[in-house]
Amino acid sequence: MAGRKPDKFKLKPKDKVFLHKLLRDGQTPLRVARRAQILLGRAHDRPGVGSLGQTVDQDRSTIWRVGERYQQYGLQAALYDAPRSGRPRVFFQARTQAD
Repeated sequence: MAGRKPDKFKLKPKDKVFLHKLLRDGQTPLRVARRAQILLGRAHDRPGVGSLGQTVDQDRSTIWRVGERYQQYGLQAALYDAPRSGRPRVFFQARTQAD
């Protein structure tokens, strides 16, 4: 099978507890929940990145990227996006005829 072999992936015990809690919360955004599932799946030694990708409905590159971010920068960087540069969006309320 083509592609690189996954490295041994270890989660810290406190991170495992936090990820399970995050998935049970019910208020977790889908993007963050999928990343949590990816991290837990990688830690449980799934057979491969491809099968994990099918389980969480994500591409292989996403699986690798989330794992690399966790190993390099930690849990918060793996779960949440970094702030974007530029001016924040501004939404204006539509005027009514009474104005």
